[in-house]
Amino acid sequence: MKMMKRSKKQEKLGTKHSSIIVRWVSIVALTIMVSFIIFSVIIYSIVGQQSMVQQKETSREMVVKLNDSLNQIHGELQISNVVPALTPSARKILQGNPPINPDEHPNNAFNDDLLSSLTNKDLNVVVYNLEKEDVFDNGGVIPKFKQFKGNFHSETVYKGRRKELLTYQKVRDAHKGKVTGYIVVANKMSYYNGLMKDLLKWMIRISAVAIIFFTLIAFIIVRGIVKPIKEMSRVALEVNADPNSTARISDFHRHDELQELAVSLNQMLDRMQRYIDQQKEFVGDVSHELRTPVAVIEGHLNMLERWGKDDPEILEESIKASLQEAKRMQHLIQEMLDLTRAEQINVQYPNAVTNVADVLKRVAGDMSMVHKDFVIRLDMDDMPQDTQIQIYQGHLEQLLVILVDNGIKYSTDRKEINISAGLAQNEVHIIVQDFGEGISKEDQSKIFNRFYRVDKARTREKGGNGLGLSIAQKLVHSYHGKIGVDSVEGQGSQFIIAFPSLTKKQAQKLRERDQAEKAKKGK
Repeated sequence: MKMMKRSKKQEKLGTKHSSIIVRWVSIVALTIMVSFIIFSVIIYSIVGQQSMVQQKETSREMVVKLNDSLNQIHGELQISNVVPALTPSARKILQGNPPINPDEHPNNAFNDDLLSSLTNKDLNVVVYNLEKEDVFDNGGVIPKFKQFKGNFHSETVYKGRRKELLTYQKVRDAHKGKVTGYIVVANKMSYYNGLMKDLLKWMIRISAVAIIFFTLIAFIIVRGIVKPIKEMSRVALEVNADPNSTARISDFHRHDELQELAVSLNQMLDRMQRYIDQQKEFVGDVSHELRTPVAVIEGHLNMLERWGKDDPEILEESIKASLQEAKRMQHLIQEMLDLTRAEQINVQYPNAVTNVADVLKRVAGDMSMVHKDFVIRLDMDDMPQDTQIQIYQGHLEQLLVILVDNGIKYSTDRKEINISAGLAQNEVHIIVQDFGEGISKEDQSKIFNRFYRVDKARTREKGGNGLGLSIAQKLVHSYHGKIGVDSVEGQGSQFIIAFPSLTKKQAQKLRERDQAEKAKKGK
């Protein structure tokens, strides 16, 4: 019960997952939001600083104009000497009269710079004497006096949600340099406050719209990316549940990494399916092939057990037949092992390098010695002696022995085997030619299949199990080579194999890797 509970708990944990779309879109939305906030803060700050500089300049100009008019007064500032010091237009404003009289020349009013500054509704101007008494102001809310250091002081204060700029200036007698009074200018900055309020409002709106818009775009893009992944996951789960499933990933009609991944996964699944089919075929063929020798041995042993052991002639015949079948089984098992090893070459011998000419000479000599009734010729005129390919030496020897032995088995009256090698277009071509029975067109496409024999009865007599050419093909393909056959019935066959040749630099690099790996294993 505890184990069942635990497995159910693990199953629940295994199925718990969060959506990639939600996570990716959340990350994108958060990134966009933070980016827009930072961008908005920067723009808001820059615009605010530039506008504040303009407002400070306006206040400072007002202070400078007033100071230029008042620093000519000798003694403490009073109403009696401040008002006459101002322009005629300014006096008219203080008296409640219009600044421009129709009877006067218009230039007299518009040339008065102080007039334009005093009529600015944002600026509240007040002049204080040394006793901090108001001796002049342009109306409105009078800013209070505040002690300050130095001749000039400026500060920003908040009135509710609005900013206000206060500027203070000491008025000094132009001749004696003594302080005669104070100028205070309060700038309500209506334009600045309105601008910053509207800017903030529009930035919030634009940012909200942009975040929503780009989040939708991100959702569409991410969903387009995740959709193929979901399809891959679905197919993987289906194949995992049923290894014999023919489900494959559909074409996404894309030209990107996901399409390449889908193609690779389909190729992998096809390869796995081939392995499964080959395994079933292999098990079935092996069972069939082993059934006959086992049945023969069992039959002879039963016969001997019943009555044959007392007959020396029957006993000898049964023992010979049983030994022959046992040897055939041993040979079959060895070929099966060779075939299994051939499928693991890329792991066992990834950096092997072999001189082709040396191996060809050795195999031709050995086969001539073993089969003295055959003439085995070797032609390497079209191949340099130092030609090298990426293959384990023992495997190239095994491959050549299989092809030569196959030619010898199927030879008829003309007992000749020709081995030729050449180098063309960076490929080493090796041809093993016999002059025997030949292979029909129909059988040429099947002879590399496991346990396939052209004439099973005759092949059994010759001692073949139908695995030799399968081993040869697997060896060639494992080393990125090609193998084919060209045959005419009654005239013979020639097997053609091709391997990519190595440059001296490539061969040296592979040898160095091989030595480095051996050194690692030695440690």
